[in-house]
Amino acid sequence: MNLDEIEVLDFEKVKNDVVKWRRYFHQHPELSYEEINTSQFVYDTLKSFGSIEVTRPTKTSVMGRLIGSAPGKVLAMRGDMDALPITEATDLPFASENPGIMHACGHDGHTAMLLGAAKILVQRKDKIKGEVRFIFQHAEELFPGGAQEMVKAGVLDGVDKIIGLHLFTMIPTGKIVIPYGPFTANSDIFDIKIVGKGGHSSQPQETIDPIAIGAQVVNNIQHIIARNIDPLDQAVVSITEFNGGTAKNIIPDSIKIGGGVRSFNKEVRVNISKRIEEVVKGITAAHQATYEYEYEFGYASVFNNHEVTEEIEKLIEEKFDSNTIMETPPFMGGEDFSAFSQKVPGCFIGIGAAIDKEELNFPHHHPRFDIDERSLEIGLKLLIEAPFKLLN
Repeated sequence: MNLDEIEVLDFEKVKNDVVKWRRYFHQHPELSYEEINTSQFVYDTLKSFGSIEVTRPTKTSVMGRLIGSAPGKVLAMRGDMDALPITEATDLPFASENPGIMHACGHDGHTAMLLGAAKILVQRKDKIKGEVRFIFQHAEELFPGGAQEMVKAGVLDGVDKIIGLHLFTMIPTGKIVIPYGPFTANSDIFDIKIVGKGGHSSQPQETIDPIAIGAQVVNNIQHIIARNIDPLDQAVVSITEFNGGTAKNIIPDSIKIGGGVRSFNKEVRVNISKRIEEVVKGITAAHQATYEYEYEFGYASVFNNHEVTEEIEKLIEEKFDSNTIMETPPFMGGEDFSAFSQKVPGCFIGIGAAIDKEELNFPHHHPRFDIDERSLEIGLKLLIEAPFKLLN
């Protein structure tokens, strides 16, 4: 890496701080909307750097503002802080000390990298034109999400551009992903209750069997993707819950079905929600049952603005190896960074964090999830360089 004006000694020291901070956050994870100690640590650490105006937009979030030496535009950079309700099984020396809670998605690294960038940029304040705004977000993992709350609290007021990083273990360490357009999918959920008429299993003719009806609903929902959605429009409907019944010889009165929907196109998103209900309505009516249906539109698709993404691409080409950028299709996961990028032009950036040994590399939200900590240096460098490229 070409560190240009960043003094090597400063960078190496802060890089070590980032690893130390990441391990601290990993050892002390907190759930969405409960990031009391994490946000206080971030608040106090930002304050200790000096020159940063530090505030709390919401109860468990933090924002820092660094005003450069000359007037200019405003760049926001976001890091999320919350952990997941997962029992860790990594055996790391800094494994979670909070039972049933784990940083299994890399947010510990996101927070640490943004803190590191703030520490370096304070030292480069006289070379910054405009303002750098550090957004430490709560509750990315739990809908309706902390990003939406922070937007309502005004963290994007006056902001011209925003970027965010995410560590990914499905991407090799050393690679960076910056797709133009959609990065993540619209992320929705639904619940269906089918109400029939229960009775004894030996007399099914006296019942309206919600289990048999539910089986037909599940099968027919699968046809929505196969026959109602253009093959060029990517979408997924997954049934993940089917609950009902209490005994082997009793047909229950009702059952519940739940699932998730992922898509990229807004019209496809709305169409799927309507088609699911049409399927349920038709099948239950045919069998003299009734239904209840709830569809919740969750996080919108993260869309990378062309101009901001082009600037980030040029930055990577200038400051990293020529083969650093890796081409990938859009990611079907959900991300509430979309609440920011819908308001101002933004770029969401994937940082490769895969561990070299395949047997040690686990997917996100897995009890044995971990990252290659060399990825922290790459993300840190990108966050340090971004203001000079996007503001100057």
